[in-house]
Amino acid sequence: MSNVVSLHAIKKIKDAEIGDTAYQHLIDGMDKLELLEEMVRFQEERSRVGFLTPSMMVKGRILFHALEETAETEELKLLTGSYRRHLEHELAAYLSDPEEYERAAQES
Repeated sequence: MSNVVSLHAIKKIKDAEIGDTAYQHLIDGMDKLELLEEMVRFQEERSRVGFLTPSMMVKGRILFHALEETAETEELKLLTGSYRRHLEHELAAYLSDPEEYERAAQES
């Protein structure tokens, strides 16, 4: 992966992170069942949109980190950690070439 990143992409991610402060507070106030329900909503939105937007990547990272921290079973901890790392990989791919990422995401 290249060390070159798009400043436009960084701005989009930073804007998403600033805008999602309220989402972080919402997630922090959820119990385990509410977090699992939020995970289902997240997956439904991802399916509806068809690809991960920068905002969805940031929200997903927040959500799956919380799920990983509250997981009661090793399997759920591994699953949520894996998906969180996947989102971090998607963010890195987006940052390295946002136009190509969006083009490929929309084609899939």
